[in-house]
Amino acid sequence: MGDARRGEAGFTLIEVLVVVAVIGLAIGLVAARGPSRSPALEARAAAGEVALALRQARGLAVASGRRVTFALDVARHAYRIDDGPVRPLPPAVALAMTAAAGEAGEGATAGAIGFLPDGSSSGGRIRLAAGAARRLVAVDWLTGRVTVADAP
Repeated sequence: MGDARRGEAGFTLIEVLVVVAVIGLAIGLVAARGPSRSPALEARAAAGEVALALRQARGLAVASGRRVTFALDVARHAYRIDDGPVRPLPPAVALAMTAAAGEAGEGATAGAIGFLPDGSSSGGRIRLAAGAARRLVAVDWLTGRVTVADAP
């Protein structure tokens, strides 16, 4: 009966250790490479985040019955709504803003878009670019409507 057990299949400790080492090496290589990043995806995500913040500012203006300002600091790659927290944008995404003359922020690298309680705004455009991807977030001055499109 002892001879019958010798023919059973199984793994030796050395085989198990070799497999664990290979798996560990593969995980280490993937982790060292880091997550894959696409400039186009970063531009799209940043444009979506900016559009969402603009829509939140408009909604807050309508709900609260007071003027609410979305301020973008191009140099620092950050934005804020009124006196809220400063929110960073990816540094790999280039920013440019065109706003109404009376809405200039601190210095030449900052600008703002104001929303009124009736939903209208001062209007403006924000261009975001990363690699070959370019997105345009536009705010209509009359309706306050926020749109996102591919920029030329």
